[in-house]
Amino acid sequence: MTKRIRAGIIGAGFIGGVHAHAVAAAGGELTRVAGTSPASAAAAAQRLGALAAADSAEALIEADEVDVVHICTPNATHAELATLALQAGKAVICEKPLATMVADTARLTMAAKASGTVAAVPFVYRYYPTVREARGRIERGEAGSLWLLHGSYLQDWLSSSDETNWRVDPAKGGGSRAFGDIGVHWCDLMEFTTGHRITRLTARTARAFEKRRTGDGMVTVGTEDGATVLFETDRGAYGSLVVSQVSPGRKNRLWFSFDGDSAAYVFDQELPDSLWVGGRTENRIVPRGPDTLSTDAGRSYARLPAGHPQGYQDCFTAFVADVYASMRGERPDGLPTFEDGHRAAVITAAVMEASQNQTWVDVPA
Repeated sequence: MTKRIRAGIIGAGFIGGVHAHAVAAAGGELTRVAGTSPASAAAAAQRLGALAAADSAEALIEADEVDVVHICTPNATHAELATLALQAGKAVICEKPLATMVADTARLTMAAKASGTVAAVPFVYRYYPTVREARGRIERGEAGSLWLLHGSYLQDWLSSSDETNWRVDPAKGGGSRAFGDIGVHWCDLMEFTTGHRITRLTARTARAFEKRRTGDGMVTVGTEDGATVLFETDRGAYGSLVVSQVSPGRKNRLWFSFDGDSAAYVFDQELPDSLWVGGRTENRIVPRGPDTLSTDAGRSYARLPAGHPQGYQDCFTAFVADVYASMRGERPDGLPTFEDGHRAAVITAAVMEASQNQTWVDVPA
């Protein structure tokens, strides 16, 4: 009988709950939860179905009953907690950004390699079957030569100056908010799906609100509400990206169009159960399902028949299941690792530099 992976979750907010559901659905066992205090950890353990609460994050990391540490805390704490987990010999799933500084993400990536343990970052949009289908069709050459890669990631949860969050504070969330929080998801998905790598970019960042309301009154905002990016890739394609957390009506719309000279592929995260395939003489809508997708990768992640919605939580479960499979010695295709977390930090730094200096910036490989 295969031993169940024993998980510990640090952080009991929204994303901690998503992780907890994924642990159970992936066949793991949630043994420990740590919060901002022993009391909050006890409440979270009961709410999330953990076996016990941990007195602190450090205690959870050191617990013999934890095989993998899920880090779901504010961004500025990620580097320290991930370092402690790797030093304890534990597998790690760390929310992005992996760290708020490129030097720290580089150090963590090297430490993960040296430890030989599994270290992953939840770029879970890779796990939509329709995304895998687009990737497989591009690999088969059905798009021809990709030349234009464009899209957007739009949200509205900060579309009022009365709304705020710890991510707005650079001391907790890092120097980039909108791009560092969601723009990196789009860039990871583009590079994963197409095989292209961004080599050069220019960008502008902006704020819809210069001040936001907090418990202390109206406070000056230190991070961007949105960003626009133009980029070039190592395979000669050009692209553009619009990112916003202040676009009313857009709840979580990650959208891309990857255009080749023979076909184009369009994905919309708010309508993820279909892939739009554009052609010269006809367009097609390919529904998500094990009997409707044409690639092995697409079919393997299509857990439900077409017409039975499969969404974000399902992607998270598939990601966690792949992490746990990797811990057992398997090699699932496309698992996002600390290397991908470091790549996201490198691109974020380039976007912020380009915006600040209003110039083109080379993106290191």
